Amino acid sequence: MLTTVPSLSDIKRAHQRISGYITHTPVITSKNIDEIAGCNLFFKCENFQKVGAFKMRGASNAIFSYRPEERDKGFACHSSGNHGQAVSLASKLAGSRAYIIMPNNSSSVKVAAVKGYGAEVVLCEPNEKSREETCARVMEETGAILIHPFDDYNIIAGQATACKELLEEVDNLDSVITPVGGGGLAAGTALSAHYIEPKLDVYIGEPKEVDDAFNSLKAGRIIPNTSTNTIADGLKTTIGEKNFEILKEHVKEVFTVTEQEIIDAMKLIWERMKIVIEPSSAVAFASILKNPEVFEGKNVGVILTGGNVDLTRLPF
Repeated sequence: MLTTVPSLSDIKRAHQRISGYITHTPVITSKNIDEIAGCNLFFKCENFQKVGAFKMRGASNAIFSYRPEERDKGFACHSSGNHGQAVSLASKLAGSRAYIIMPNNSSSVKVAAVKGYGAEVVLCEPNEKSREETCARVMEETGAILIHPFDDYNIIAGQATACKELLEEVDNLDSVITPVGGGGLAAGTALSAHYIEPKLDVYIGEPKEVDDAFNSLKAGRIIPNTSTNTIADGLKTTIGEKNFEILKEHVKEVFTVTEQEIIDAMKLIWERMKIVIEPSSAVAFASILKNPEVFEGKNVGVILTGGNVDLTRLPF
């Protein structure tokens, strides 16, 4: 298990470890989108990943980092979305079991998806305290191992493989951008870029309603969110400590976007590229549209993080 910031060798080992359990997702381009954005965009489509999101990379790496005899009591996490599904599927593939603690107001679609991967769902009150306490109780009762959604070097190394694949496939990128919530993908992306293409500019985008990364990087210390009022439900979490230390070193700038800008960017991807992305996925693209002077004429890698949406509650 990793106890320090992942090296390039750690990321390569993670990629080898999980290669049989993940999808090598495509990179898609659109001349129409390029004209609108004023730059050349290369979309790494993690919306086509197993469980519909990049989270499968980190969960697989964390779980398969344990020896088979260490997996016999299962794995646990608290999640209302993509991480829970990823831990469920990765545990199943590892021949183990999963206990997913979910808020009792989680959508029936998400609960059904987690159960569909064979996990045991334990419902709790919809607040952080109840989630953590319930997860701790389940771990004590079962002996299950916690799989943290982002503040874990094994998770970060797994998420880093998305950018690694992107950089191996696309030459001459000037920059790469990803959304940021807890920071697992953002930190992993920053590390892969730093090791593989050191001159690459790394940017991150987040909703203005949950701008903890923007405020924290500006202040030099973690400033937790005071609001979670965003349509980008995958980005509501305050940035993790391990993630923050990596981002401080390797991110050039953080952009914030409004709720309407997120919706507009999401709609544009649906309409012009004919692919399904969730609101969190649209944040990076929205950041590009909002800051054309930064990206004008450049080759930009964009990680589309996932495509899990409730089709009965679309914002457009």
